[in-house]
Amino acid sequence: MTTSLPLTASQRLEAALAAIAQAGDEGGRIFTRLYPERARAEAHAADARAVLGLSQGPLDGCIVSVKDLLDVAGEPTTAGSALLRDAPAATADAEVVQRLRRGGAVIVGKTNMTEFAFSGVGLNPHYGTPGNAHDAARIPGGSSSGAGISVASGYAEIAIGSDTGGSIRIPSALNGLVGFKPTRARVPLDGALPLSFTLDALGPLARSVADAARADSVLSGQPHHPLAPRPLKAMRLGIPRGLLFSQTESVVLEAFEDAASRLARHGARVEDLALDALLGAPFKLQEQGTLIAAEAAHIHATHVAQRPEAFDPIVLGRLRRGQAIPAWHYVAVQQARQALLPRLDEALGDLDALILPTVPFVAPLIAAVQEEEAFLRTNALILRNPSVFNFYDLPALSLPLPAAGSLPIGLMVVGRRNADRALLETAAAIEALFA
Repeated sequence: MTTSLPLTASQRLEAALAAIAQAGDEGGRIFTRLYPERARAEAHAADARAVLGLSQGPLDGCIVSVKDLLDVAGEPTTAGSALLRDAPAATADAEVVQRLRRGGAVIVGKTNMTEFAFSGVGLNPHYGTPGNAHDAARIPGGSSSGAGISVASGYAEIAIGSDTGGSIRIPSALNGLVGFKPTRARVPLDGALPLSFTLDALGPLARSVADAARADSVLSGQPHHPLAPRPLKAMRLGIPRGLLFSQTESVVLEAFEDAASRLARHGARVEDLALDALLGAPFKLQEQGTLIAAEAAHIHATHVAQRPEAFDPIVLGRLRRGQAIPAWHYVAVQQARQALLPRLDEALGDLDALILPTVPFVAPLIAAVQEEEAFLRTNALILRNPSVFNFYDLPALSLPLPAAGSLPIGLMVVGRRNADRALLETAAAIEALFA
């Protein structure tokens, strides 16, 4: 009797490249650039180390994709925009790309995204919109659209995305993945084209919490240790009922309530919390304009002035609305935010985590969000839940939930600022219950 040996990095890479090629045009909507020859060299080197019993880290030999707002030396960073198709080439890899390479990761390619990361829906009129991994007629979620599909379709084992208002967690929720947004200062942003100086964060999309933790250790430069098991009986979980549960589809609510009940039956202390005053504050404060819109308008002001016709019209409209935000309002929101951060920290008390739906619906049809009004309505609702925790700079992770239907549903688990490792351990325990 023989036992099959695990596939080498080179074998897994060749399988991924073959699958991308077989996907044809869809592969071109998922990836903006592939690196087959360099990836083969990286995989071969990883295999050689493995034979010698050597490793450069927890991602050594892992097939990784990176979002196309991260610099790769020698080529333009398009950030999903036609405006940057012929931009000057980056002179150096982004810091997280450098860390991935030093850690032995095999970078298979750059993934498509919504223009300048400025939407949670995932549409891109310039490079095409990749279809949801579970139903290609449905939205992928954004802005890390290609990142999510690359992992969910088996073209990469881990993807690196960005999250300013939910852009890692949304495609993870809609495609049945684990998506982790860390506390924003945990992972360096050097060499990442910004959307918001205040709220941008970088993190992984993966198939498991353990894989997300492996990636996080490389991205953050922290030593990697296997996640310590945490018994559910030791956990106190809060459900912020109210605003963030409104307009939620019944199938999502049912999956969430079933998950909460299972957690309680297995010993977790699960309790409802009245947090609407704090969780609703970011929306009330930003009724005259958001931090993201104001900062994005500043970042892209030259392009808006010189080449407006080259934009996705919906993105252009949002940037122009950002230009109209008065300076006094922007400053007032920033000051109010600083006062609110410790208030939510205090309100969470000794909770291990908050739990709630990542987004309030399953992936809608691409055809249903083509008109601007429908797009903006969907975009506002898809960003609602995750964006709150960018505003409060809390680490948050989306887990796939068991559901009656065929489309994925995400459970968001929210931890404490700078307690990223504790959140990953909590999420791993919840994940194990649903495995």
